[in-house]
Amino acid sequence: MKAVIRLRMSMHDAHYGGNLVDGARMLNLFGDVATELLIRHDGDEGLFRAYDSVEFLAPVYAGDYIEAVGEIVEVGNTSRKMKFEARKVIQSRPDINDSAAEVIDEPIVVCRASGTCVVPKDKQRNKR
Repeated sequence: MKAVIRLRMSMHDAHYGGNLVDGARMLNLFGDVATELLIRHDGDEGLFRAYDSVEFLAPVYAGDYIEAVGEIVEVGNTSRKMKFEARKVIQSRPDINDSAAEVIDEPIVVCRASGTCVVPKDKQRNKR
């Protein structure tokens, strides 16, 4: 089971000089993807327990479009292990002009992570 969200990074997301977006924003997206996966799998939002691994691989800037993908890779009694990847699919081009942007032919992986979520037994509604 997979879930995907895509959104544009705004100036509000920019945290550092040069409109660089804080890497924690990718983790926020992964949290939203995890919530959707848990709702689809268990009928409950569950709780994010921990990240096992996080890799920041490329910069993200305000104006970039990010696609965050996640999947459940292992199901335990209450735990759900997941893998995530965030890809830049459109990038802003302020070097051309203020409103220039371009679709990236081969999306750029900007972040990868894996982690575990938990859905308590009494909250699991979907029996898979």
